[in-house]
Amino acid sequence: MIIFRDVHKRFGPKAVLQGFSLEIREGETLAIIGYSGSGKSVALKHIVGLLEPDAGEVEVDGRIVHLLSRPELADLRASIGFVFQFAALLDSLTVRENLMLGLKRRDLPEMEMEERVAESLELVGLTGADDRYPAELSGGMRKRVGIARAIALRPRYILYDEPTTGLDPVTSAVIDRLMVRAREKFGVTGVVVTHDMRSAFTVGDRIAMLYRGAVRRVGTVEEIRQSNDPVVRQFIEGRPEGAADAEDAASGAVA
Repeated sequence: MIIFRDVHKRFGPKAVLQGFSLEIREGETLAIIGYSGSGKSVALKHIVGLLEPDAGEVEVDGRIVHLLSRPELADLRASIGFVFQFAALLDSLTVRENLMLGLKRRDLPEMEMEERVAESLELVGLTGADDRYPAELSGGMRKRVGIARAIALRPRYILYDEPTTGLDPVTSAVIDRLMVRAREKFGVTGVVVTHDMRSAFTVGDRIAMLYRGAVRRVGTVEEIRQSNDPVVRQFIEGRPEGAADAEDAASGAVA
């Protein structure tokens, strides 16, 4: 389980997280939605210790992340796969070599590493792409390699940072299907940061909306679909008009 407890984080004068509290349950996929710049990716980075809270704490499997020693943090990160927004592949390495990097750090037998690479690429539909370089791949294929790299580590958790950003609707649907397949095949707990409501409704068991640095509302897909909260409604319907009214009404609505 991952638990955020009253997390605050600011960068200079800008307060990003302001009392952010949320529980991610074992085995679920939770989608975190919110406006651009609302702190969704900042929240993700606290889970793996890339950022430390100014106040509050993040707990993963009973361990307070920012209190861990370097060896303890490395051990925690070994249980977490991170799919970056732009895949973050190393251009000088082939697809196979990109997947092998994390596996080699675990001192696994060569045969097991090869088997994991092959299985992960098959799962994302990229069998035969082993020797291609990132520059030879489309944006959607690079995202799929990023997912394969995370899956190859056999993590307890996979964190997805805007996995469908910049993709066409068909390719986005492919990525959604891969996220669902990873959960079904390996039982991983997933956290998906996105502003793509179609994707959130497809992959999420629950959805949490981050607004003004805190959780505005959290619930099942159906509960979010049916929410009467004006800020939630405006966001999921993609309505630009009435933004100021929705924000004013939000100050009096129950989260």
